Amino acid sequence: MIRVVVVGHGNIGKHSVDAINNAPDMELAGIITRANENDGIEKYGKIDVALICKPTRLVEEYSKKFLEKGIHTVDSFDIHQDIVSLRKSLGEIGKANNSVSIIASGWDPGSDSVVRALLEAAAPIGITYTDFGPGMSMGHSVVVRSKEGVKDALSITIPLGTGVHRRMVYVQLEDGANFEEVKKLIKEDDYFKYDETHIIQTDNVQNLMDRGHGVKMTRKGISSAADNQLFNFEMRINNPALTAQIMVSCARACMKQTPGAYTMIEIPVANLLPGNLEDNIKRLV
Repeated sequence: MIRVVVVGHGNIGKHSVDAINNAPDMELAGIITRANENDGIEKYGKIDVALICKPTRLVEEYSKKFLEKGIHTVDSFDIHQDIVSLRKSLGEIGKANNSVSIIASGWDPGSDSVVRALLEAAAPIGITYTDFGPGMSMGHSVVVRSKEGVKDALSITIPLGTGVHRRMVYVQLEDGANFEEVKKLIKEDDYFKYDETHIIQTDNVQNLMDRGHGVKMTRKGISSAADNQLFNFEMRINNPALTAQIMVSCARACMKQTPGAYTMIEIPVANLLPGNLEDNIKRLV
């Protein structure tokens, strides 16, 4: 059995616990929260993999702690432009400590990245558009909640087509907070400053909460000498549940990789699945 510890017990952490408990080849070693994270990991016994269910900007810090102890890590880091540098940083630590890190392993980046790679392999010349939503962006919502003066927040992604998106941000303020100052902090953040962003004040964010999300990918291009090849991939999902499930599947793949850091497009798909490889080939190929 693969022993997995969940680091963080928010939306993704809670769903990760469920996914581990339903995996035939895993067992939950423990749940590390802010209340007990200074207790030491020795009390959990042998740990194979740590699922880093923390906000993206804390992923590197937490992953390093486990990798240095020889414990594999999986995260759902979602700042696309920083993935290459994170892979290098965690890869060096993993190689030095005989540990594996699978990074950016939610659904986008993550499983969607694998689909994009397959579509490009099918039509090497062409363009792929990825349209997200409409739905809740967990990463963007967490960033808004971290801003001074914000009590609660919800960021919804609205697809405008051809990979262009609008951000609808609903904020519930702390008593005495200035809406214009909060609005400025949000719009200056890298998560929002490149998209059309609308910020709306509300009295109760929870009344608006819906964790559903989705994606539609379209690639039009050329296969060998034949043009007009058109591919569509679409899904409608519960955002934290799918993120957690992909992370747990990647925890399984950690056990089969050599030390270092990897993105999902580098992982053999078969390594994400439980069971015997030949049985899975017979069933799926």
